[in-house]
Amino acid sequence: MLIDERAALGARRCGQQARLFVEADRLALRPRLRGELSDAQTAGVRLDLPARRKVYGRPMHAPRITVLTVPDCPNAPLALERITAALDGREADVELVEVRDEAEASRWGMTGSPTVLLNGADPFAVPGAPVSVSCRLYRDEEGRAAGAPGVEALRKALALDAEGTVRAAYPFSAVETPHRVKLGNGVEAWSMCAIDALGVAAMLDQDIQVTSADPVSGHPVAVSFISGSARWEPAGAVVFVGRRPGQGPAADVCCDALNFFADRSTAETWARRHPDVPGRITGQAEAVVLAAQTFGPLLAED
Repeated sequence: MLIDERAALGARRCGQQARLFVEADRLALRPRLRGELSDAQTAGVRLDLPARRKVYGRPMHAPRITVLTVPDCPNAPLALERITAALDGREADVELVEVRDEAEASRWGMTGSPTVLLNGADPFAVPGAPVSVSCRLYRDEEGRAAGAPGVEALRKALALDAEGTVRAAYPFSAVETPHRVKLGNGVEAWSMCAIDALGVAAMLDQDIQVTSADPVSGHPVAVSFISGSARWEPAGAVVFVGRRPGQGPAADVCCDALNFFADRSTAETWARRHPDVPGRITGQAEAVVLAAQTFGPLLAED
């Protein structure tokens, strides 16, 4: 079994490495006691480490869900219960991590207990919220407060549609988007946004081709990764990195605000037309680095 050590996409949290305890259950999210583990499940798994981080299984290609809590947080069970309900039997890698002080909270990006991370990022983050180990409240669509995200909000964060079908597995999309990725073996797939598309090369460690279009001019934009180097066409292409205000999953607040542009002038035009979307124009090198930091570690084995 492999243990993920990422507190956020693109960042490693080395301070947690010697504080792991594994409780494996690949078929469900119900935490198991050590005595309940089968021989097959415990084979090759170290079970002699402090019980501060519990890993409830790691199905291949399943979403990574991390629940950050202070010790004895009364809302941790509620968060796990709602995550289970949102998944509705689908496999996921669910971790419960106890955070004991603000220094740890800062490393994890925790803004209250419980904080739920999806693939290392907080889909319910409030811009400007400070690091905190106090209780965290979540608001539903009607403004009611609760100690954990609602089931429907979690379903949206996990990119599940009304029928429970997965419509996205970052960085890939199951539905058509403006961003197309062609892998080295010829397989093609849609990507959620410009940064996601650029991140596929680092995540899979292979040559890829990205094709998209400038949302203002319609001019095609292409990026080819060959032996780790990116070639952009047109040469002046840039990426706008933005985020809509408010809470919500990346698919709702970020993805349509992360686009390729043929040049800086069309990116500036788009920004003027969308004053409600704060963000900035990034050059090619910065966009590639951001994408690699975000998705490069995603499939890495510790």
